[in-house]
Amino acid sequence: MTNPIEASAVEPIRSTSKLRGALSARRLALLGSVAGLGAMVLFAGPNLPWGSNGPALTTPANAQSVAMRPASFADIVERVKPAVFAVRVKMEAQAEDSNYSGESPFPPNSQLDRFFRRWGFGEQENMRPRGREDRGQGQRQRRSGRPFSMAQGSGFFITPDGYAVTNNHVVSRGQEVEVRTDDGKTYSAKVIGTDPRTDIALLKVDGRNDFPHVPFAEKLPRIGDWVLAVGNPFGLGGTVTAGIVSASGRDIGAGPYDDFIQIDAPVNRGNSGGPTFDVDGNVIGVNTAIYSPSGGNVGIAFAIPSETVKAVVDQLRNRGSVSRGWIGVQIQPVTTEIAEGLGMKEAGGALVAEPQADGPAVKAGIRAGDVILSVNGTRVRDARELARRIGGQAPGENVQLGIFRDGSERNVAVTLGTLPEERQASAERPSRRGGGGEAQDASVPHLGMSVAPASSVGGGGDQGVVVVEVDPNGAAAERGIRTGDVILEVAGKPVKNPADVRKAMTDAHGDGRRTVLMRVKSGENSRFVALPAGRA
Repeated sequence: MTNPIEASAVEPIRSTSKLRGALSARRLALLGSVAGLGAMVLFAGPNLPWGSNGPALTTPANAQSVAMRPASFADIVERVKPAVFAVRVKMEAQAEDSNYSGESPFPPNSQLDRFFRRWGFGEQENMRPRGREDRGQGQRQRRSGRPFSMAQGSGFFITPDGYAVTNNHVVSRGQEVEVRTDDGKTYSAKVIGTDPRTDIALLKVDGRNDFPHVPFAEKLPRIGDWVLAVGNPFGLGGTVTAGIVSASGRDIGAGPYDDFIQIDAPVNRGNSGGPTFDVDGNVIGVNTAIYSPSGGNVGIAFAIPSETVKAVVDQLRNRGSVSRGWIGVQIQPVTTEIAEGLGMKEAGGALVAEPQADGPAVKAGIRAGDVILSVNGTRVRDARELARRIGGQAPGENVQLGIFRDGSERNVAVTLGTLPEERQASAERPSRRGGGGEAQDASVPHLGMSVAPASSVGGGGDQGVVVVEVDPNGAAAERGIRTGDVILEVAGKPVKNPADVRKAMTDAHGDGRRTVLMRVKSGENSRFVALPAGRA
């Protein structure tokens, strides 16, 4: 079944579709009608204070839940809205921006044209959505010199002296950043630091020591709690929407530390970097992405949890960058098949595919095939949770890792290193060398692949066997093995030629095992693959 996240990409808060011409007045009226209906439903009935026992048409079973609903969010909005501002970022236009003329998408002097000019879109600004690289609610402008783009987003003050939070993708390409506060005043802003891995940026706005500001929540929201999103959608500024927490701990593939809160409060382009509040006026998250097959809000938005934001902001404020703990391993999830191949009772933890040379894990004695089950006595559910837990520790700290090895659990002490900058890796597909002397005896039939000694394949190295052919309908292809992959181990034993692979598979089948693990290297990355055991 197709993953909905994969079927329609989750993006920073901007739509994935192109604006195809001007919106018709009829459609705008329809949207207005829908909004009016929503407001009528929300505020239907008497305007009662929270927890009131006033009359309501409900059954006794529902009386308690009805009494807890807010009659109005106005008091909360009045407190928090002044701390939220619009962000405008000037950046040099990229090549992908060249197809935009910089003209208004609406007829000159039409009602829609005047409406959007009033809300900050000048004569030479364009409301059309940007490409993926622009990462914001953007427009392109031309002046006498170089063309440049204007990206828009949201942000909020966290201190009275002007420290503020927004998204990294809003300001990452910016040459100049300015903010427009709720009272209509404009200030220049300086980017103190950014963290692309969590998409957080810290700004400093000078000019006042009494900026309205908001606190971060001290506790995690519960699924079903009311939330308010405040931001600058489509450059309109000062927009408030309401909804609930739909889910937590969401992994949308944005990065190694994904742990998003999912909300259904309407969030659109330009809301990037804006806060989501609980009903006490505390920031529970920073809005950063939406899921949208149509380009508009469909009730699925994602916010970075306040706990993550606080930790990142503290480091950015103190030293302008973020450092994270690092143990130096390539890890992967433990599937049911992998757990069975390792002799584990249940799937869980993170499988070490390969420790990195001279990394903290190697120095502590951790090796490929170990499963990390806990950090400082607290169990980890999967590989992604391990990455978050280790990344949340400071370099130099000592941690106790609980690992599974050879059928038993043990503890290993590791001193964390500093997470290095991401490396750009590229690898050419190896080509077969020589006359193919191994080709006659290279197949592993029941897996649907053929292998050859790595030493006989150009670029294959001198360890393991290289996959030289894969049947697209075979078991190997089904589990992601591709031509050019290098098989280093089968069932925990190093292999040097096709005969070693076949023998290891046959031995596993004879021992009554249904699956066998292969350690496979693709480019610079290693992983374990569970394949069906059988007579090879």
